[in-house]
Amino acid sequence: MHRMPVRRFHIWSSFWISPPEVRATGALFCFFVFLILSCFSAAAGDLQPLSLEDSIRVAVKQSHLLHAAKEGIRGAEALKREAFTAFLPKFSTSYNYTRLNEAPEFTFPGATVIPPTTFKTGSKDNYSWSVEVKQPLFAGGGIRAGYEASKAGVEIAHVDETKTLLDLVAEVKTAYFRVLKAQRGIEIARQSVKRLTAHRDVARAFYEEGMIPLNDLLRAEVEMTRGEHDLLEAENLLEIANTQFNTLLGRAIDTPVVIEDILNETVFEGSVDSCIEKALRNRPEIKSWQLRLDQAKTLVKQIQSEYYPSLSLVGNYQKYGDSANVAGSPYRDQESWYVMALANWNFWDWGKTTNRVEAGKSRQAQYAGMLAHTKDQIVMEVKNSFLRLHEIQKQIPVAKKAIEQARENFRVSTERYREQVGTATDVIDAETILTMAWTHYYQYLGDLGIARARLERAMAVGTADDGS
Repeated sequence: MHRMPVRRFHIWSSFWISPPEVRATGALFCFFVFLILSCFSAAAGDLQPLSLEDSIRVAVKQSHLLHAAKEGIRGAEALKREAFTAFLPKFSTSYNYTRLNEAPEFTFPGATVIPPTTFKTGSKDNYSWSVEVKQPLFAGGGIRAGYEASKAGVEIAHVDETKTLLDLVAEVKTAYFRVLKAQRGIEIARQSVKRLTAHRDVARAFYEEGMIPLNDLLRAEVEMTRGEHDLLEAENLLEIANTQFNTLLGRAIDTPVVIEDILNETVFEGSVDSCIEKALRNRPEIKSWQLRLDQAKTLVKQIQSEYYPSLSLVGNYQKYGDSANVAGSPYRDQESWYVMALANWNFWDWGKTTNRVEAGKSRQAQYAGMLAHTKDQIVMEVKNSFLRLHEIQKQIPVAKKAIEQARENFRVSTERYREQVGTATDVIDAETILTMAWTHYYQYLGDLGIARARLERAMAVGTADDGS
């Protein structure tokens, strides 16, 4: 019983009987260690707890998925601008050079009084430059249909971004409450170790007095070791939760996680019918499939435009010459121009257009089926989330009552054991029940926050504003 004080005395004595240089070095080392620990403590103390809203804002700012979704919007808008150019006139220019093996000639066969004669009608070197403008006048509605389809593509990209944002916010909320659950798990495990250690100490004192057998002491030590093992598992769970949280926020995985404790027993108000109504009105998945269905209808119209002829107006201006500066030639006018109305009709393509229309209509029916299926899945998701949330809300009062009963049971069992009218098994069982009661209570609080986040995600409400 007196070994520890003697050991401390020897260490203390060895320090003070050491040479002055060693004492000075040791003092300097201790000073630097103290300074470093003070800096770490100050840094940890300066960390401001992140609120849930702040966590969402950080995650939205750092999310690679949201960045990719925004790039998708940029790409869709570029395709929309490209489709609009089909309404506008097209300008083109060309410059040509042709060299013949010999200059063109014309031979007059001659007449009665005129001998045969050969005339030069062109040059070996021929240069030409032309500018052409082509304005579509009618394309069977294909140009407009293509533009409308590209507009729908932009709206789909925006809806996809909203869905990505909703998913991210729900994930951040879930990770946030998992961290809180893990933190409370460590607190519960530490309190359990503390209670089991106190019981072990009492058991050891009783054993040394010969009041209990060795088996009871060993049982107490085994249970204390089990409590320490549970504490290590709780610490590992917290590390995993912190890693997931930091990953969602785009931070280094070993960044200290300091967040506000928002575990509470707030009751969700609302009926399942109102939740379903909001979900069917707000869910981006429904909007996305509806837009894809509308886009498919528009693309069918674009393909059907190939049944009709197209009409364009063409204007052309050309310069010609036998030198590179197209300055003219003795054999041809330097400038020419024309205006032409051009009609083009591909009236037979062996059913190619018809088959493409059928494929488009099939895709249209496919999207209609996916839209109906998505609505059914959303109704089921909302109903399940609503029932889960209300189940947890009902469990919380039960868990609180269980804590009161378990606390009293542990107190009574401990007192009975101290008076030696109860057994060690009673104390250990009572401690286990108390630990489980606290664990269930805080698990329900954390699950309540997660269930609310999932219901909000199912309804697509209360999240877009958080991430703005």
